[in-house]
Amino acid sequence: MVAVARPASHMRLMRMDDLDEVAAVEQASYDFPWTRGIFADCLKAGHPCWVLCVDEDVAGYGVLSVGAGEAHVLNICIAPAYRGQGLGRHLLGRLLDVARWSGAQRVFLEVRPSNPLAKALYESVGFREIGRRPRYYPAKDGREDAIVMALNIAGSDIEK
Repeated sequence: MVAVARPASHMRLMRMDDLDEVAAVEQASYDFPWTRGIFADCLKAGHPCWVLCVDEDVAGYGVLSVGAGEAHVLNICIAPAYRGQGLGRHLLGRLLDVARWSGAQRVFLEVRPSNPLAKALYESVGFREIGRRPRYYPAKDGREDAIVMALNIAGSDIEK
């Protein structure tokens, strides 16, 4: 397998003036996207929200919730044009670092069974399925379960 070189990128905290680009990436990526308002609410609530930029374009973003020794990846996404280049792994690594820096011992997330690439990424850094949330996500044909995954990060070196 040939390794794909990750494009030059940088990460920074999300700002209110990023929300149009973030919402556009979200719209291009999901059938049932978060609204611009949900991202704004996450910023207002003080959740760690990051954008990954390639040149000056928002190529991805991640939103984390942290509290009581736990963190929850609320949303992570790479724009369709930038997928397959290692940027998702890079961004996930940053979110896990932020969780660790914030004192989290464990990180949780949900993923759709219909998104095997995301599930494989999470498993590759050590997330394991711990349960299911029935009918959690909206889907074209009704509702879809969520796979609940967890990763213990206390004292671990997470592959990035």
